[in-house]
Amino acid sequence: MLAPVRSLSIRSLCFPCYTLMARFPRCHNRGAVRNLLAGLALLLGPSVVRGEAPSLLERVHKLEAQLQALTPQQSELWRRDLFAVRMNGFVQVDAVLYRQDSLDQLDGATGQPLNETRFVIRRARLRAEADAKYVGARLELDGNTIAGTQARLLGAEAWSEWPAPSGLIPYLGASIGLFKIPFGREVQQYDPERLFLERSSMMKALFPGEYDLGVKVYGGWKFLRYTLAGMNGEPSGEQAFAARDPNQSKDLVLRLGIDSEIFRVVQLRAGISGVYGTGFSPGSLSSKDVLSFRDDNDDGQVQPSEIQVIRGRAATPSQNFTRDAIGIDAELTAQIPRIGALQISAELVWARNLDRGLVPADPIASGRDLRELGYYLGVTQCISQYARIGIRFDYYDPDSDRQEQRGALRVPISTAFSTLAVTAAVQHPRYGRLAVEYNNNRNALGRSAAGVPTTLGRDSVVARAQVAF
Repeated sequence: MLAPVRSLSIRSLCFPCYTLMARFPRCHNRGAVRNLLAGLALLLGPSVVRGEAPSLLERVHKLEAQLQALTPQQSELWRRDLFAVRMNGFVQVDAVLYRQDSLDQLDGATGQPLNETRFVIRRARLRAEADAKYVGARLELDGNTIAGTQARLLGAEAWSEWPAPSGLIPYLGASIGLFKIPFGREVQQYDPERLFLERSSMMKALFPGEYDLGVKVYGGWKFLRYTLAGMNGEPSGEQAFAARDPNQSKDLVLRLGIDSEIFRVVQLRAGISGVYGTGFSPGSLSSKDVLSFRDDNDDGQVQPSEIQVIRGRAATPSQNFTRDAIGIDAELTAQIPRIGALQISAELVWARNLDRGLVPADPIASGRDLRELGYYLGVTQCISQYARIGIRFDYYDPDSDRQEQRGALRVPISTAFSTLAVTAAVQHPRYGRLAVEYNNNRNALGRSAAGVPTTLGRDSVVARAQVAF
């Protein structure tokens, strides 16, 4: 027997179901139906118990009237809003607490201060993205005070994609504009995600600024990733022709990689990258013969022996040269129970005539190719979600064949740069991070009093406050 329904309103709403249950007394769903009816009574509230429940048809009419009350302009705007727009950004402020080579002097060549112990806005970025199902665009602006207050366009690209069902990596996409050079791991890394304050010396030398103009094709399938790009070959941080191209040839950049999850606690990302392109040697202008006078005996008189003729030289035409590089990179991330993520990353690059940031390569002027070699190895460990530590060693040699004349002999010398970075940070997963980093910088560009190559001290301690929004 079914329990009687005391309310006339509920009885009128639920009578068909009770009748059905009465026909089938052995129905296995009687409890479920009873619970559904009780929930309906609670949903309709006290007004139902008093017999004042509005009919379902009346509620539908009321909702239809509210929809029709929308103005034609609002309805048209809703139909035209095909793009999803997102905005984000971050600010990084550095306090250089100690810099070993900082001096309270000016550079005699440029007139710029040599003091580096200062506060500086390292990066202030604002990025906007708009995308629909098949097309989209990105715009990124940057401001900093590294060499005075400046604001610039950092990235701008338009793209079209053939999306994959998973919605993560498209099968095929094409992009044109100003975007990150698709080489290796560290160049493509988003700055707020990197624990270490700056990229390795190798990457800052070979790919200064990380952004360049060009066109690229990219995509993936399952764990495979690929990118092929044709670019100007003059990154935004290049010293001579930043974001311009002095020759007609373009650089070809290729990267093939994998992104795979192992046992749900280990993620492996690895790849191989290559660059092939054409560099530019600007040549020199012609000069005339010049008379030079030097008063060797300080008598204020002109002597024939104190006059010297400096011969003029013919103009040197501009020339192109070939440059290339190949690199391998890997990143392994493992989730350590009760502690956090452990990440190990490494990258190795062999290059020829590619340095554009630290010691710009010009094989035309030097009379030979310059072979570059660099690598880094880094380890970071999260200590819960609120703290992180890391250590990284990087090495870069801009000229592996460098020699020097010492007496009657020519001996090989090292021009390598190396940096040991130790970083500790406290962070909030959503808002930002406060990090302190010590850098032990070593290179052989220094000279002793006897003119022998020695290590030039450039150690530094830097604190960085970062807020992302």
